[in-house]
Amino acid sequence: MDREAEYVVEVAARHEIADRVIELRLRPLDGDLPSWRPGAHIDLILTSRVTRQYSLCGDPDDNGMYTIAVLREPGGGRGGSSYIHNMVHAGYRLRIRGPRNTFALVDAERYLFIAGGIGITPLLPMIRAASARDTHWSLMYGGRTCASMAYLAELGDLSAHGAVEVCPQDRTGPLDVEKVLAAQPAGTQVYCCGPESLLAAVEQYGATCLSESLHVERFAAPPPDPSAWFDEEFEVDCVKAGVSVRVPPGTSILQALDRVGVHAAASCMEGICGICETVVLEGIPEHRDHVLTPRERVDGNRMMLCCSRARTPRLALDL
Repeated sequence: MDREAEYVVEVAARHEIADRVIELRLRPLDGDLPSWRPGAHIDLILTSRVTRQYSLCGDPDDNGMYTIAVLREPGGGRGGSSYIHNMVHAGYRLRIRGPRNTFALVDAERYLFIAGGIGITPLLPMIRAASARDTHWSLMYGGRTCASMAYLAELGDLSAHGAVEVCPQDRTGPLDVEKVLAAQPAGTQVYCCGPESLLAAVEQYGATCLSESLHVERFAAPPPDPSAWFDEEFEVDCVKAGVSVRVPPGTSILQALDRVGVHAAASCMEGICGICETVVLEGIPEHRDHVLTPRERVDGNRMMLCCSRARTPRLALDL
């Protein structure tokens, strides 16, 4: 599938499903939408300068409708949520790109899902899929209050197939992820999405016992740690284009490529959406993204151009 393909959709319905959370159902103007699997997201191209990623949380088998849920971020966030809440209503037309999946559900005998707030959206189709396959699963779902937590009614119905623990912070306090992770049997696949504080805690406590079975998805990049970075100038060879370019410190590969007329698809510019993923033919990347798994980073045959750099004087890319 062409990751750069764009589609025009119309908002078939808009519903408020929790405090500051609206659900949008998007239908194509012509034909069907591309198929997708649990964990996928799309880009909403809101303006020439504002593109945001939202997880698909509807039915993957319904190519005539995409469903997303959007939280109104405090203070408007980076502008996307305010635009959608204020401007997008039934009948509104939007351009979308994707779908794309950097958070795919792997086959397993047991799953633990951990959601924080709007982080329930990519996990909901996974839970439906696990329920349909009669696979053992459990969910720990935290939020500020019950009123702010979307899809509680559906999760109540799905609890007939798995264990659902609803943990509103005003009643139960923060999620005790250390306790729940320590109790997981070997082989459990853990999927987590939510605010950075939750993801950091899950990664910290799961680093030793669950590192190979831990999957997280971020809506925003965490604060960088430049102390761990290798940031020398290096050369990038674009093999297909037959072009080479120097990438100085403080300049991204995407910026350098743009200066010599080599186009590479990109969106988030933070290493979280995966659209600028590119095959590495030679050289060792300096990975700074939040998409690739530890094993994929060691393999070194793919990288995100928007944020990552090089540990060798030269990279050859499949561009």
